[in-house]
Amino acid sequence: MRVAVVSDIHSNLHALEAVLAALEAEAPEELWCLGDLVGYGPRPNECCTAIAGRANVCLAGNHDLVVLGTLDMTDFAGEAALAAEWTRGVLDEEARAFLTPLEPEAKRNDVALYHGSARDPVWEYVLSDEAAWWTFQVAKEPLVLVGHSHVPLTISHDGDTLEGGVADDGAEVDLSEKRWLLNPGSVGQPREGDPRACYLLLDLDARRATFRRVEYDVERTQSEMREAELPEMLVARLALGQ
Repeated sequence: MRVAVVSDIHSNLHALEAVLAALEAEAPEELWCLGDLVGYGPRPNECCTAIAGRANVCLAGNHDLVVLGTLDMTDFAGEAALAAEWTRGVLDEEARAFLTPLEPEAKRNDVALYHGSARDPVWEYVLSDEAAWWTFQVAKEPLVLVGHSHVPLTISHDGDTLEGGVADDGAEVDLSEKRWLLNPGSVGQPREGDPRACYLLLDLDARRATFRRVEYDVERTQSEMREAELPEMLVARLALGQ
C-alpha cells in the first residue's frame, strides 16, 4: 500500500493545495495527517475541509486542541497564542465538528502515529536522541511517524544505536531493516530553512519511504495573513522556512 503522510498544515491553504496537486501524480492509496491543521495561518476552515475529504487517518495536534478549548490558552504564548485566539474566532462549525473527535495518536497497518512523540503525543518534540530513544521504547511498531517539530527527519534504531538527521528533498529510506522514526516535515510552516511545503511518501509493501518538497505561492499566503492581521513574525518566517 502506498501512503502519503502530511503534518503541521497550520491553516496554510495554498501550501496544502500544492501538496495535494503533487499527490495527484503520485496516486497514493491513503492519506495520513499527523495533526495541527490549524493555528498560525489564515485559512483554517478550508484546510479542515480539504483534509476531512481526503484523509484516512487524521490526528489532533496541540494547536487543534487549544483552538477547540481542550488545552488551555495559557499553555501558549506570544504569536502562537494570538493566532490561536484569532482561529477560535473564525473556526466554523463544520471544521470544529471534524476536529473535535480527533486524538493525538493512532495506529494503522503496523505503523504508530503521533503528533508529538510516543511519550507525550501532544507536546514533546522529537529533536534529540533522548526523545527519539524514548519513543522507540514506548512504541513497539517497526515504523513510527511523528510531526510537531516542522523538521523532516529520519532516525533509525537497531536496538543499540540511533542514527539519522534532517531529510533532504528526494531522500529515500529503506525500511526493510532496523526500526525507523520519520517526520514528514511541515506542509504549512517548514522550519529547517527551506520554505517549500514538505510531505512523505510511504510504500509499505516495498518498505520504502521518500521525502518530498513542493513550492507554493508563499506571498499569497502572507498577503492573506496580513489581511487577517495575524502577527507579522508569523508572516515573515514563511519566506525563510524558519
